[in-house]
Amino acid sequence: MSQSSTPLTYALLVTGPAYGTQSARNAYLFAQSVLEKGHSIKRIFFYQEGVLNGSGLTVPANDEFDLVKAWQAMAMKHQIRLETCVSAALRRGIVSQSEAEQHQLSTSSLAMGVTQAGLGALAEALLTEDRVVQF
Repeated sequence: MSQSSTPLTYALLVTGPAYGTQSARNAYLFAQSVLEKGHSIKRIFFYQEGVLNGSGLTVPANDEFDLVKAWQAMAMKHQIRLETCVSAALRRGIVSQSEAEQHQLSTSSLAMGVTQAGLGALAEALLTEDRVVQF
């Protein structure tokens, strides 16, 4: 980033699953680049199949990149909110502890550091961040 550039705030909308397409991995690589250039990411909102990036039950092979853990590490290091769309997540078996209790399920499956939110959180990002980029 040049000295005259002002850092921007970003939000990412990820609609691709953690595995099976390149969408989520491309979003991760883009996020790394944005952060390296001195900008900030306030929120990553996982929607549609993208909610699978919030699964705490994903176990890739030892020689594969663990995208879910990478999102978690990035979020912790840079104070980024990771959010799954609650209705899209529930349809795909990504359930928080409170939702599991509400629906009398024996376990939750939401990854640590990920929260569930409604589409209002995405609308807020569209109104408050300098850039929103969809993958």
